[in-house]
Amino acid sequence: MSGKMSRDKGKRGERELSKALTELLGVECRRGQQYNGIEGQDVVGVDGLHIESKWVERLNVRAAYEQADRDAGPCAVPVVCHKRNGKPWLITMALDEIINFAMAICDTGAFRK
Repeated sequence: MSGKMSRDKGKRGERELSKALTELLGVECRRGQQYNGIEGQDVVGVDGLHIESKWVERLNVRAAYEQADRDAGPCAVPVVCHKRNGKPWLITMALDEIINFAMAICDTGAFRK
């Protein structure tokens, strides 16, 4: 796959993931604006999470997580959302971040009635 095709697939994945998170959590999620230097994550909208999106057939999960961890900084939970063609989104994160992850998701109001 060419570089442009790969970038376009990545952008489509970020839009698809943003839409899915918006529907699941009830908060507006959108693609980050990596090119302007302000937001370094692929999907924004859930405070406390640093979300990286990877839509690839072969993923080095450890390398993807380490990128998210480096970019997240000390105040956000690094999360890698990844998928293959025709497969559902999966999430990879450190087990010791599960409480902080749950708190960030709960803070969206997704579980309030």
